Formats: sequence, structure tokens, C-alpha cells
Amino acid sequence: MIGLRPGRLGGVVALGAHCDDIAIGAGGTLLTLCAGRPGLRVDALILSGGGTPREDEERAALAAFCPGAQLDVTVLKLPDGRFPAHWEEAKNALEELRRRTEPDVILAPRTDDAHQDHRGLAKLVPTAFRDHLALGYEIVKWDGDLGAPSVYQPLDDDVAEEKVRLLQTHYASQRHRGWYDREAFLGLARIRGIEAAAKYAEAFFVKKLTLDLKG
Repeated sequence: MIGLRPGRLGGVVALGAHCDDIAIGAGGTLLTLCAGRPGLRVDALILSGGGTPREDEERAALAAFCPGAQLDVTVLKLPDGRFPAHWEEAKNALEELRRRTEPDVILAPRTDDAHQDHRGLAKLVPTAFRDHLALGYEIVKWDGDLGAPSVYQPLDDDVAEEKVRLLQTHYASQRHRGWYDREAFLGLARIRGIEAAAKYAEAFFVKKLTLDLKG
């Protein structure tokens, strides 16, 4: 399997429709990035949960998932499950984030996610970040919308285990959900690892990228 390694990576934007989306979809990747690049700038924008206990969970969790990073977290108050009716507010937030950041990579939901909030946010990303590499993460759910990803980030065993530990530690409000458990998170990571010729991995979907193979 061919791997491409960026020569420079100084900034990451992480986007989520809900508190815990980023950690579920790309928590292992954030742990890997921050461990290898002390001082990495991470700007996170979450559309819902602001002013609730979920915001407190999210801030503590992202601090744990981004150790040593220059982390900035913004949590908005859009109502869960009603994103299409609040398109303008989300669009304005993305454009404001774009004005103050120049990321090398964006972690966001994928455009064909079955949840309308995830899907709506994903479709907004290229309207604000037109010349950036956007990696669409996946979130296991009842809808059964897992697809065939094209990009993988292998995870060391300890990183995969740490991701699960942090998810269970920081998002107490989600523990009652039947799918929110160690087996689900490690199971998907194991399947994606098989596809990536690794033990564990996180997978991403990419709509467009350019190559520079001049050498």
C-alpha cells in the first residue's frame, strides 16, 4: 500500500455537528498528529451543545485528544437534528473560522453521512475552505451508512486503546446508548485496520485532492 507523508503540517481544523463527533470519527488521528507535532494548531468548531453540559464534556475531551496542541474550541448552540433550518448561522461560523485560520488539513463529517446534521456540515466545508484537503470521517450509527473509504490513518495499539478510554471517560452523557461501547469503537478500527494492512486504523473519505509528484 502506498503512503503519502506531508512535508509540512502546522494547522488542523476539526469540525463536528455535535459534541463527540470529532472524537469518534478522528480521535485517534488527532492523538497521532499531536504526539508527532508538539505545538500543532488545532481549531475546533462544533455546531451544537453550546451552553449545556455537553459543551463541558467536549472541551475536556478535545483537550485530552490534542495534548500539547495550541487548541481553540468553539461550540455553537444550534439545535440538534435541526441543522438545515439554521444553515446561515452555520455558514457564517465556518466563514469566520476560515478568516482566522489557514489549515493544512480539515477533519469533518463526510458528505454522504446519513445524519442530516453531519451531511449538511460536510457540504458546507468546500464553500468556505475551497483549496484545502478535507478528510471526511465516519461515525458508526443505526442507519448503517458505512461505506468504502479511500484514505486511512493507521493507529498504534496504544492509541486505539487510548481513544476508546477517552471516549468513555469524557462523554458520560452518551454511555447509555447501546452502540457507545468499546466493542463498537475497536471493532470498526480493527476492520479499517485490516483494509489498511494494519492492526487498527481510522478511515476517511476524500472528494478531491491534488498531487505534486515532481520530486
